[in-house]
Amino acid sequence: MPGGEVIRTGLRYGIAAVWLANGLLCKVLHLVPRHEAIVARILGPRFAAPLTVLIGVAEIGMAIWVLSRYRERLSVGLQIALVLGMNVLEFLLARDLLLWQQLNIIFAGLFALLLYYYGFRLPAASVQTR
Repeated sequence: MPGGEVIRTGLRYGIAAVWLANGLLCKVLHLVPRHEAIVARILGPRFAAPLTVLIGVAEIGMAIWVLSRYRERLSVGLQIALVLGMNVLEFLLARDLLLWQQLNIIFAGLFALLLYYYGFRLPAASVQTR
Protein backbone atom coordinates (compact mmCIF):
# COMPACT_ATOMS: atom_id res chain seq x y z
CA MET A 1 0.00 0.00 0.00
CA PRO A 2 1.67 3.28 -1.09
CA GLY A 3 2.12 6.09 1.46
CA GLY A 4 -0.75 8.20 0.12
CA GLU A 5 -3.12 5.28 0.35
CA VAL A 6 -2.08 4.66 3.97
CA ILE A 7 -2.89 8.29 4.82
CA ARG A 8 -6.19 8.09 2.94
CA THR A 9 -7.18 4.86 4.70
CA GLY A 10 -6.22 6.25 8.11
CA LEU A 11 -8.22 9.43 7.51
CA ARG A 12 -11.21 7.42 6.28
CA TYR A 13 -11.28 5.32 9.45
CA GLY A 14 -10.67 8.37 11.64
CA ILE A 15 -13.49 10.35 10.01
CA ALA A 16 -15.84 7.36 10.31
CA ALA A 17 -14.86 7.01 13.98
CA VAL A 18 -15.85 10.64 14.63
CA TRP A 19 -19.32 10.07 13.14
CA LEU A 20 -19.73 6.72 14.89
CA ALA A 21 -18.68 8.04 18.31
CA ASN A 22 -20.94 11.07 18.07
CA GLY A 23 -23.88 9.07 16.73
CA LEU A 24 -23.72 5.84 18.70
CA LEU A 25 -22.08 6.82 21.98
CA CYS A 26 -23.22 10.41 22.41
CA LYS A 27 -26.73 10.29 20.95
CA VAL A 28 -28.14 6.75 20.56
CA LEU A 29 -26.68 5.36 23.81
CA HIS A 30 -27.16 8.76 25.47
CA LEU A 31 -23.74 8.69 27.13
CA VAL A 32 -23.42 12.47 26.68
CA PRO A 33 -26.73 14.07 27.73
CA ARG A 34 -25.45 17.46 26.58
CA HIS A 35 -26.27 16.42 22.99
CA GLU A 36 -29.97 16.05 23.80
CA ALA A 37 -29.89 19.37 25.66
CA ILE A 38 -28.50 21.04 22.53
CA VAL A 39 -31.24 19.48 20.39
CA ALA A 40 -33.83 20.62 22.93
CA ARG A 41 -32.48 24.16 22.84
CA ILE A 42 -32.52 24.35 19.04
CA LEU A 43 -35.60 22.27 18.11
CA GLY A 44 -37.59 22.38 21.34
CA PRO A 45 -37.80 20.02 24.32
CA ARG A 46 -40.93 18.09 23.34
CA PHE A 47 -39.31 15.77 20.80
CA ALA A 48 -35.67 16.28 21.76
CA ALA A 49 -35.12 12.66 22.92
CA PRO A 50 -36.36 10.89 19.76
CA LEU A 51 -34.84 13.53 17.48
CA THR A 52 -31.48 13.09 19.20
CA VAL A 53 -31.65 9.33 18.59
CA LEU A 54 -32.61 9.91 14.94
CA ILE A 55 -29.70 12.30 14.48
CA GLY A 56 -27.46 9.67 16.08
CA VAL A 57 -28.72 6.98 13.71
CA ALA A 58 -28.07 9.34 10.78
CA GLU A 59 -24.53 9.90 12.05
CA ILE A 60 -23.99 6.13 12.24
CA GLY A 61 -25.23 5.96 8.66
CA MET A 62 -22.69 8.63 7.73
CA ALA A 63 -19.93 6.52 9.29
CA ILE A 64 -21.03 3.54 7.19
CA TRP A 65 -21.15 5.74 4.08
CA VAL A 66 -17.62 7.01 4.76
CA LEU A 67 -16.32 3.46 5.12
CA SER A 68 -18.12 2.32 1.96
CA ARG A 69 -16.32 4.96 -0.16
CA TYR A 70 -19.47 5.15 -2.30
CA ARG A 71 -19.68 8.54 -4.05
CA GLU A 72 -16.88 9.75 -1.84
CA ARG A 73 -16.82 13.38 -2.98
CA LEU A 74 -20.57 13.72 -2.50
CA SER A 75 -20.17 12.22 0.96
CA VAL A 76 -17.37 14.65 1.83
CA GLY A 77 -19.27 17.66 0.50
CA LEU A 78 -22.33 16.71 2.53
CA GLN A 79 -20.21 16.16 5.62
CA ILE A 80 -18.61 19.60 5.29
CA ALA A 81 -22.05 21.22 4.90
CA LEU A 82 -23.45 19.31 7.89
CA VAL A 83 -20.48 19.98 10.17
CA LEU A 84 -20.41 23.69 9.38
CA GLY A 85 -24.20 24.07 9.42
CA MET A 86 -24.69 22.22 12.69
CA ASN A 87 -21.85 24.03 14.38
CA VAL A 88 -22.94 27.49 13.27
CA LEU A 89 -26.45 26.76 14.61
CA GLU A 90 -25.03 25.46 17.87
CA PHE A 91 -22.69 28.43 18.15
CA LEU A 92 -25.56 30.87 17.69
CA LEU A 93 -28.21 29.09 19.77
CA ALA A 94 -26.52 26.85 22.33
CA ARG A 95 -22.96 28.02 22.78
CA ASP A 96 -23.09 27.54 26.56
CA LEU A 97 -23.89 23.82 26.13
CA LEU A 98 -20.95 23.06 23.83
CA LEU A 99 -17.95 21.13 25.13
CA TRP A 100 -15.49 23.86 24.19
CA GLN A 101 -18.11 26.64 23.97
CA GLN A 102 -16.94 29.30 21.48
CA LEU A 103 -13.88 27.25 20.52
CA ASN A 104 -16.16 24.54 19.12
CA ILE A 105 -16.59 26.50 15.90
CA ILE A 106 -12.81 26.53 15.43
CA PHE A 107 -12.57 22.76 15.87
CA ALA A 108 -15.50 22.32 13.48
CA GLY A 109 -13.69 24.49 10.94
CA LEU A 110 -10.54 22.42 11.33
CA PHE A 111 -12.53 19.21 10.87
CA ALA A 112 -14.14 20.68 7.75
CA LEU A 113 -10.67 21.52 6.41
CA LEU A 114 -9.55 17.95 7.11
CA LEU A 115 -12.60 16.66 5.26
CA TYR A 116 -11.81 18.97 2.32
CA TYR A 117 -8.21 17.73 2.25
CA TYR A 118 -9.37 14.11 2.40
CA GLY A 119 -12.06 14.46 -0.23
CA PHE A 120 -10.66 16.97 -2.69
CA ARG A 121 -6.90 17.44 -2.25
CA LEU A 122 -5.48 14.06 -1.26
CA PRO A 123 -4.64 12.05 -4.36
CA ALA A 124 -7.23 9.37 -4.95
CA ALA A 125 -5.09 6.49 -6.16
CA SER A 126 -7.69 3.77 -6.30
CA VAL A 127 -10.80 5.64 -5.21
CA GLN A 128 -13.86 4.97 -7.28
CA THR A 129 -16.21 7.90 -7.85
CA ARG A 130 -19.26 5.86 -8.58
